[in-house]
Amino acid sequence: MSNKKILIVEDDSDVRLGYHILLKVKHYDTFFAKDPLSSLSEAHKHRPDLIILDLGLPAGDGFRVIDQLKAASHLEAIPIIVVSGRDIHTVKARALMSGANAYLQKPADNAELLNTISQLIGESGEGAPQDDSASRRLSEVNT
Repeated sequence: MSNKKILIVEDDSDVRLGYHILLKVKHYDTFFAKDPLSSLSEAHKHRPDLIILDLGLPAGDGFRVIDQLKAASHLEAIPIIVVSGRDIHTVKARALMSGANAYLQKPADNAELLNTISQLIGESGEGAPQDDSASRRLSEVNT
């Protein structure tokens, strides 16, 4: 079985590292981008199975990334999980209406993130953490 590929679009290096640790334990291959331009380049290059997207990015925001992904016929079907620290009341509905498949508030609960990933890429039962040391590490990075 080949590993599923996840593109993490996040400008905070500590958060990127936390996601990488959490996802590596679950045998996901991770790729990274920290701004809208590199996120589109990485999506074209790796054709990920899923994208985790922060909204607050330098040189543009995550909504621009969603719009451009959805406009590219070979990328439009990639599930997107928006994980943002912005006010949930003002951005969640906009993110979902723009084409995101899920919205999680930062700091994202590790089990919820893994379960959402599993649901969106069709892996039943693989989202529940079996090794909570990775979950603890991510929680420590996010605090």
